[in-house]
Amino acid sequence: MNVKLGVPSKGRLMDKTFEWFGTRGITLSRTGSEREYAGAVEGVGGIDLVLLSAGEIPRELAAGRIHLGVTGTDLIREKLVQWDQKVEPLAELGFGFADLIVAVPQAWVDVDTLDDLDAAAAAFRAAHGFRLRIATKYHRLVRDYLRNGGVADYQLIDSQGATEGTVKNLTAEAVADITSSGETLRANHLKILSEEPVLRSQATLFRSRTAPHDDVQDAVLNALCDRIGLDVRNRRMGRRS
Repeated sequence: MNVKLGVPSKGRLMDKTFEWFGTRGITLSRTGSEREYAGAVEGVGGIDLVLLSAGEIPRELAAGRIHLGVTGTDLIREKLVQWDQKVEPLAELGFGFADLIVAVPQAWVDVDTLDDLDAAAAAFRAAHGFRLRIATKYHRLVRDYLRNGGVADYQLIDSQGATEGTVKNLTAEAVADITSSGETLRANHLKILSEEPVLRSQATLFRSRTAPHDDVQDAVLNALCDRIGLDVRNRRMGRRS
């Protein structure tokens, strides 16, 4: 069986991933129409290109169905419990930068830190009888961040659409979301807390720690990593097949 490399299937992440590998002598290309999730790899033999959504790649790496995958740090750490036991980061790719942040209404002039947010949450519950709502897609990361920051009296509510609009729509009082420029937050009259972000993310090449492998696949992985300038020999691999 060939080594399987999972890459985002569309958009800027796919284009930039193709470009990153291309500048290192490995050509990735989509085969067939845009509705067909198949591709080809030239420059190193024994590799199958698998086109997936960026959100699917963490699960496929953790399940051992692909050996390598390009996705955001945020998706790996949010979707995988004990992520570092299931995948290993091999290279940060230098694009897809975004910060996972907490933002509150600009009108909350006295709320700039996590301590301020904790006080605001307590006051909100006292005034309204229910906990301050924070809309997010990143429940695990945000919950850990707020707990470590000493914030209580809040509830996370799931946002699968435009998270920044939940405050305007009165379905949340604050948000925790990925942002690269902050423009959408400002357009929705939100401000980012003046704290370190929950997570700084970028597109990263990960290797599965659980994918089965044999000597042939190990040789292919080593050849690929040599070509792109990575030393992966003597690192812990997945299970031997």
